[in-house]
Amino acid sequence: MNFGETVGKTAILVIDMLKDFVSGVLGSEKAGKIVPNIKTLLDKAREKKIPVIYVNDAHLPQIDEEFKLWGPHAVKGTEGAEVIDEIKPKAGDFVLEKRRYSGFFETGLDLLLRELGVTDLILVGVTTDICVKHTAADAFYRGYKIIVPRDCVASFKESDHEWALNYMQKIYGVEVTDVKEVLGRITR
Repeated sequence: MNFGETVGKTAILVIDMLKDFVSGVLGSEKAGKIVPNIKTLLDKAREKKIPVIYVNDAHLPQIDEEFKLWGPHAVKGTEGAEVIDEIKPKAGDFVLEKRRYSGFFETGLDLLLRELGVTDLILVGVTTDICVKHTAADAFYRGYKIIVPRDCVASFKESDHEWALNYMQKIYGVEVTDVKEVLGRITR
């Protein structure tokens, strides 16, 4: 499936839209507000046969290094590590677990994308300045074209959200747009 002006195949990466990040221990009102936009985008993507790939925190209990910074969250096998009900994976979607910020770090994501023939990525989820940004960095290093709809990502603070969008645009060449623009391209 072509995306806009590109010649490659597009996939959507859903990053950490987990119960702990939306309504749990690291949850925020901002994360909840992007859910309807992500749901609309995922529904349309599935209709158009665009691959949907979830990259989810699944930390090991007690030993995970991230706990030193953030406290326990998204512990593998717990309810907090589950994707929120509104956008749960469906048949045909892919789900990968991660233990660090980037969706690429030791997850098999790059191999999956290459097997699918994907060249363009749409990143959605939380948080803009941490997991989304680090996933964008690794996507850039691997040569993917990256699109981030600003109303499908969120951070704890609006200033961090805006900083990360500007940084990704300037440093990684990310196309920052909105869900309406992305939906318009998908439906062409």
